[in-house]
Amino acid sequence: MKTVFMGTPDFAVGALEALIKAGHEVKLVVTQPDKPKGRGKEVSESPVKICAEKYGIPTFQPVKIREEESVRFLKTIDADVFVVAAFGQILTADILNMPKYGCINIHASILPKYRGAAPIQWVILNGEEKAGVTIMQMDEGLDTGDMLLSDELEISKDETGDSLHDKLSVMGAELIVKALKLLEEGKLTATPQPEGPLFYAKMLKKEMGNLNYAEDAVTLERWIRGLYSWPGAYTFYHGRMLKILKAEVADTDSAGSEGHTGEIIEVGKDFVTVQCGKGSIRIKEVKPQGKKEMSVHDFLLGNKIQAGDFFSASEER
Repeated sequence: MKTVFMGTPDFAVGALEALIKAGHEVKLVVTQPDKPKGRGKEVSESPVKICAEKYGIPTFQPVKIREEESVRFLKTIDADVFVVAAFGQILTADILNMPKYGCINIHASILPKYRGAAPIQWVILNGEEKAGVTIMQMDEGLDTGDMLLSDELEISKDETGDSLHDKLSVMGAELIVKALKLLEEGKLTATPQPEGPLFYAKMLKKEMGNLNYAEDAVTLERWIRGLYSWPGAYTFYHGRMLKILKAEVADTDSAGSEGHTGEIIEVGKDFVTVQCGKGSIRIKEVKPQGKKEMSVHDFLLGNKIQAGDFFSASEER
């Protein structure tokens, strides 16, 4: 099938490669413009663009795909379907109706719940038991189109935003290949999204990672996992940022009975336990400001932490 593929981050790369390997003719890849990255502000290409260049597929990088010039260009591409996976721009009705079979989106949630930009992380943050991918026919709404195919998986107790991202990327790649095969065979059935509980998975921001120890331990542990590796959960110790990479719930019941929120109530050989609004968390892996990731055991070798010290949500303490 003649295809235009629209995507930008790592999540979309597996789907693009799967379509190529399944024999679909990817006529064009549309991705976000190159951007400066890092301290040196070196120009960085999107993972999808790098993949397209690997296979010799031409790329198109519009600043705004809705502009008339971009729409005119897309009309020159002879494609049966546009496949979209985390592209990062909203498509107009002109584009949605352009190809014979319209635009099909790979969305990383079990719709209708978790429409929006960051469904992978939010299912962990909210303590869901399942995650999944929905292949849907795009319309002008935000992730509101008819469902075509879906699959789901159990969220493991140690699932992180990164690990779930990788699993759902693979699932999405497998589902889109299956969907296009059924589409060619005339066997793909569209189903309107059911009425159900909705949660808009808003875009993640760096400040979301600033841990608030007034929250309960179960919630904080989920946020440490869900926000790994970006934006990352973090705290402050003696005025310096300390990223928290791995933790476990040490206690779920105590409500500040052992100490104040943010207070270190126990220091072991390879952990520190911090009092939360309810319960406590045992921190196991960290990344000090300006240093590499390390176990708490190694962190303690260079830092004299003792019970009664505090982790805080600001640089002041």
